[in-house]
Amino acid sequence: MTDPTGTDRRRTGLRGSVFGVATVLVLLAGLLSACGDDGPPTINYVVDADIDSYNANTVDGNARGVLMATTRMLPGFSYLGAQGQVTPDRDIGTVTPVPGGSLTLRYDFNPEAVFSDGQALDCDDLVLAWAAMSGRFPGFHPATTAGYRDIESVDCNPGDRTATVTFARGRDYRDWLSLFGAGTMVPAHVVARTAGVADVVAPIRTGNRAVMPRIAKAWDTGFALTPGDIDPARFPSSGPYRVERYSESDGLVLVANEKWWGDAPATGHIAVWGRGTDAQSNIADGKFDVADVTGGFADDEISPTPEAPSVHLLPQPSRALSVEQLVLAEKGVFGDVAMRRAFASCVPRDALARQFGQGAQMWNLRVLAPADNLAGQLNGGFGAAYARPDLGRARTLVGQSAGPARVRVGYLAPTPRRTQMVAAIADSCRRVGLDVVDAGSPDIAPVLGTDVDALLVANGASFAAAGAANPSRDAYQLRGGDPLNLGGFRNPAVSGAIDELATADLASDRLELVRTIENAAWAEMPSIPLFAAPRIQRWGGGVDNVVAGLGRNGTGWNMDRWTVRD
Repeated sequence: MTDPTGTDRRRTGLRGSVFGVATVLVLLAGLLSACGDDGPPTINYVVDADIDSYNANTVDGNARGVLMATTRMLPGFSYLGAQGQVTPDRDIGTVTPVPGGSLTLRYDFNPEAVFSDGQALDCDDLVLAWAAMSGRFPGFHPATTAGYRDIESVDCNPGDRTATVTFARGRDYRDWLSLFGAGTMVPAHVVARTAGVADVVAPIRTGNRAVMPRIAKAWDTGFALTPGDIDPARFPSSGPYRVERYSESDGLVLVANEKWWGDAPATGHIAVWGRGTDAQSNIADGKFDVADVTGGFADDEISPTPEAPSVHLLPQPSRALSVEQLVLAEKGVFGDVAMRRAFASCVPRDALARQFGQGAQMWNLRVLAPADNLAGQLNGGFGAAYARPDLGRARTLVGQSAGPARVRVGYLAPTPRRTQMVAAIADSCRRVGLDVVDAGSPDIAPVLGTDVDALLVANGASFAAAGAANPSRDAYQLRGGDPLNLGGFRNPAVSGAIDELATADLASDRLELVRTIENAAWAEMPSIPLFAAPRIQRWGGGVDNVVAGLGRNGTGWNMDRWTVRD
C-alpha cells in the first residue's frame, strides 16, 4: 500500500488543543518493547475503539470502531487514506468500470491474494459482503446498506477470481470506489464453515430460506473477539498483519502475515490497545508509542516529557470528517417532537463547543462535516434558533407534553469528556423540568429507546473514529429504515433526498439536497449536532512513518509502514 496523499510520512506537524487526554499520550522515548530483552520490536498503539469483533460492518462493530484495528488485517479493493479519501488498493485487485446502461464494475482479485490460512480471496468473499450489507436478506445486521443497496447483481461463481457488479438503473452510487473496501470482506470460507455449508454463493443466489439464517448468524456473531484464547482458524487475515493473541495485559497483538504477497510490514509486531484491555491502567505510565483517541478520553492532563519531544497533535477542526452529535430516539420520552425540541432548547450547544470542542466552532449540519467543501457555505444557515439555550421555549414545550420528563443520555464509558458534557446538559435542562440522567456504560449498545433515550456519538452512529472524505455513506444516518439511522427517524422527503445525494455529481445539486435534509431535520429534531468530533492523534520520537488518519479507520490506516527508530 502506498501513500496517495503525497504526505511526508516521516513527519507531519499537526496543531491543536488538548482536553484531558495527554495522560493517554505521554509518548515517552524508550516505551517501545523493542528496547527490552523479551521480544522483537513492538509498536504500542492505543485507540478508543472497543475491539470486540473481527467484523467492522455490523451495527455494533461500526459503533465500537473495530475498523481502527482491522484495517490492515482485512484490506479490500480500496482504503481510506490520511485525509479520509478513498484510494484503490491494487494489492487486493483492480476495479474497472464496464460500459453499459447502468454503472457496471469488474472486480479482478490479485492472483496472489490469499488469506493467512491459504484460502484464496475470491467471488465468495465479495458476494457475502454484498448480501450482508444490501438489506435484501433477512437476518443480517449491517451498520448501513449505503451503496450496497443499489447493486442489482453480483455475477460470479464460487471460487472465481473475477466478478461483475451491476447497479440498478439510475442508481450510480457516487462513492462506488469505497464499496468492498478495507474491512468489508470478512472470510467467506469461515462463514460457510460456521454455517455448515459448502459455500455461501449458492444459498445467496437461490435465497435458500433454510440456510440463509445460519449464514447471517455466522456473519453477525461468528467473529466475536474477546481477550483470551484465539482460534486462528476463525480469524484468518488477508492483509500484512494477522492476529497472534489477545489479552487485557498485552492488548491485541498483531504479527506479520507470512502469506502476505505485498510489501512486508516495516515492523513485525504491533500491539493495539483498545477499551477492555489494560490501556487505561497503563496510561499514566506512558506505555504507548502511537495514539488515536477521542478528545477527553482520560481525566488527567500531563505534558510530554523532555525525553519525547516529537509529539503530533490533532489537525485543525476545519479538517474534521465527523461531527459530535446527540442522536434522539423516536419513541419513549422523545416520541413526541415537542419533547425533542424542548431538549434541543435546553442543550447549551454554544457552551459545549467552547468547553469541549478543542477550538471547534459550533456545528449545525448532520450530513456534512467541516472538511467538506460545501459545508462552509451551509453551516451558518441552520440551527440559529438552537444556538444557545432558550429556557422559556423549553419550559413551554415540556409543559405541552404529558409524557415523562426523564432523559437518559448514553455513551461508551469511561470517557471523561462525555461525562462532563452530560453533566453540563443536565445542569441546563433541570431548570426546565427535564431530568437528564448519565447512562454512559462500557457495555452500552448502539440502540435507542430501551436503555437510553439519546446517544452521544460521532456522525450519528460511532463511539470512536468516524467519517470519510465522501459523505455519502454517513448521510444514511437520517434515511428511513437504514441501520445507520439509530433513532428510527423517518421522513420520506429526507430519505428521497439522501438517495439522490448518493448519486448526485453536481455540487449545486448536492447543496440543494443538503438544504432539504437539514431543514427537515431541524424541524423534526432526530439529532442535535454539536461540534467537530474532537480527536487526538499523537506519537513519540521512537517511531517513524506515522501519518494521522482523519477517517473512520484512524491513524492505523498505514500501520504496516510504521518503523521503529534505531
